[in-house]
Amino acid sequence: MEQSDQTRKYLKIFWWVFGGAIVFVFLFFIMISKGLLGFMPSFDDLENPIIEATQVISEDGVTLGTFFSPQENREIIPFEKINPYMIDAIVSIEDQRYYRHSGIDFKGLLRVMVKSLILRQDTGGGSTITQQLAKNLFPREDYHNPISFAVRKFREWVIAVKLEKTFTKEEILALYLNKLSFVNNAEGIQTASWVYFNKDASQLEIHEAAMLAGMAKNPSLYNPIRFGLKNTLPRRNTVLDKMKGRGYADAVTIERAKALGLGLDYHRVDHKIGRATYFREYLRGVLTEKRPESSAGAAAWDANPLRGFCLKHLKQDGTPYNLYRDGLRIFTTLDSRMQQYAEEAVVEHLKKDLQPTFDKELRRLRRSPFSNSATDENIATSMNSARGWSERYRILKKEQNLSDEAIRKLFNTPTPMSIFSWKGEIDTVMTPMDSIKYYKRYLRSAFMAITPQTGYVKAYVGGPDYRYFQYDQIMQGKRQVGSVFKPFVYTVAMENGLSPCYEVPNVSVSFVGNFNGVEGNSYEPQFSDTKELDGQMVTLRTGIAKSLNQISAWVMKQYNPEAVIEVARKVGIKSPIEPVIPICVGAVDLPVYEVAGAFTAFANKGIWVEPIMVTRIEDKNGNLLATFSTHEEVAMSEETAYKMLYMMQGVTSTEGTARRLRNKYLFNNPIAGKTGTTNSYADGWFVGMVPNLIGAAWTGAEDKMVHFQNHDNGQGANMALPIWALFMKKVYADSTLSVSQEPFERPLYMSDPLNCDGMQPQGAKPGKRKKSDFDEL
Repeated sequence: MEQSDQTRKYLKIFWWVFGGAIVFVFLFFIMISKGLLGFMPSFDDLENPIIEATQVISEDGVTLGTFFSPQENREIIPFEKINPYMIDAIVSIEDQRYYRHSGIDFKGLLRVMVKSLILRQDTGGGSTITQQLAKNLFPREDYHNPISFAVRKFREWVIAVKLEKTFTKEEILALYLNKLSFVNNAEGIQTASWVYFNKDASQLEIHEAAMLAGMAKNPSLYNPIRFGLKNTLPRRNTVLDKMKGRGYADAVTIERAKALGLGLDYHRVDHKIGRATYFREYLRGVLTEKRPESSAGAAAWDANPLRGFCLKHLKQDGTPYNLYRDGLRIFTTLDSRMQQYAEEAVVEHLKKDLQPTFDKELRRLRRSPFSNSATDENIATSMNSARGWSERYRILKKEQNLSDEAIRKLFNTPTPMSIFSWKGEIDTVMTPMDSIKYYKRYLRSAFMAITPQTGYVKAYVGGPDYRYFQYDQIMQGKRQVGSVFKPFVYTVAMENGLSPCYEVPNVSVSFVGNFNGVEGNSYEPQFSDTKELDGQMVTLRTGIAKSLNQISAWVMKQYNPEAVIEVARKVGIKSPIEPVIPICVGAVDLPVYEVAGAFTAFANKGIWVEPIMVTRIEDKNGNLLATFSTHEEVAMSEETAYKMLYMMQGVTSTEGTARRLRNKYLFNNPIAGKTGTTNSYADGWFVGMVPNLIGAAWTGAEDKMVHFQNHDNGQGANMALPIWALFMKKVYADSTLSVSQEPFERPLYMSDPLNCDGMQPQGAKPGKRKKSDFDEL
């Protein structure tokens, strides 16, 4: 009897302990699920668990680049877009019982416990794909002891079960593959496919899918860039064997795949490389721009819906959109093909032609790369200014709080660095001041293409290489435009009833007034380099075609600077323009953006169209957040616009300043254009137009004291025009693009076809430059 009572006592204790353990486990998991023992994701967290990079998408549907925070360069794709090989490979190597469990594989856990604890075999972890996803999605803290480790593992169990209840098996696989890190800034399967194989995830072949699946266990260890043959290739073959064992591929297919190399087509991801780098950086700044403090700046910010977009628009939780984490889709007007051709044209012109020619000139200069006319004081000022604008100076001054003397010493201390060259990056040792001087010798170019009827910017190249030349000449830089400004001068004459065939004397024109701050002083534009027509009667068309300063000065004499500025404002030029006579020969500083946009009025029948670069923005789920439309205004009559096109076609004729379009590049279609060359050949410009596309090109050095020494090399026709020509050659050769080679459309009411009987008046004889009765007109 006493033994029976003792047995009942032990049984009672056992059941209390057993029941208590069950209650404890039940309460323990309840507390975990309620977030009482650490972070537990909410339903909203589970619905939107992945940080996604913002995509910049071209008009033709190509992703030009992304905005992402560190380790989050990710593009989310649905299960349907992932190649089946990738699905089979990841299930084979990471979770063979994936389709038979509900988030936790107890059989797999038991197998791991037996082999690891009893047999002492290294079999890897027993985590399912769903558990790995839970750990990757919500890594909240590190464990510091066995208890915290256990709590975290059980929390992952709970999250895994919740994931299985929230999503289908296919959706979980898609989430897992989209979340996986593949190192080298390749986050998620889609980005990894582009980074390692330069293809979409839907196009992966079996050996490529196996390699990526093999990286899942330890991306750093199986990094194909660092450990390709040593670690990645054997691991890939292991995955292929697993796929064969699971029946996902036959033996022949697997053996053929194992016989292949890794087949990498590696494309490093960096915001400083890739396509449309200058445009993407401009866009990043605009979208995240804070509201200016000045009233004028704030008003402009408020009026432009794109400026500060991320701050102006709020998510459902009331917080602003984060450009680097919220996966916005920014649909732009750029055409990926034209963008590529524009970037290639800039590089081809600078690398193969212009810079080698310039380097030969630099060898003959006393203080290369600065012109012989530059003074020591000017050079010192330029160098010190460049030092103050450098990123190195900013870090030393603002982040390290060093004195100016200490900074000056560091800038004159030899330092290991990598520098740009057109033959490839060079590792060297030089002082930072010497590197500043080194970069000043390089010519830079910018190019922008725009559709005049819509204002859509099709190509945007702010410089030759964003990694080394980060100053954007499209939007940031303002350089003197020279004769590119003359069409706006001639527009005043056309609007006042003059004809392109109207003849005027090609003689010096003097202006008396307040010049350089001296009342009664005189100004007389220099004669153009063309000599054969000096002293002759020439048409206005000839004046613009040969860029004769005297003729544009004659037009200015008939009207006034204010009339020219009024035209400039109507065609969208917002930069400051002083109402002075020298604007008749282009003494105006403008960015490429304004120059290209201004010419839309000529090609669009007198209607100026404001350039536009973004058409709409969507959130990561495809919900429309905003649309953007352009603005247009009547800038001139349709007749005036056509007259100006006719005049500028003379520029590209066999006798105009842009004649090499015909002679060298062999274009035979109608082209209107204008070259521009500034004082001392510091800047070269060309704007070319066909009926449905305008291209504006600029070339010059960072410093205006660095330039060509002669007209043949330094004129706009040599510095900038070739970029337009190379670009258009590629555009016309691309049958997928519809860029016109037809004549410009003449207004229906204009019966006069405008024929000035050639560039040079009949019977004209070469004349000598001399004073005449017309000097004071």
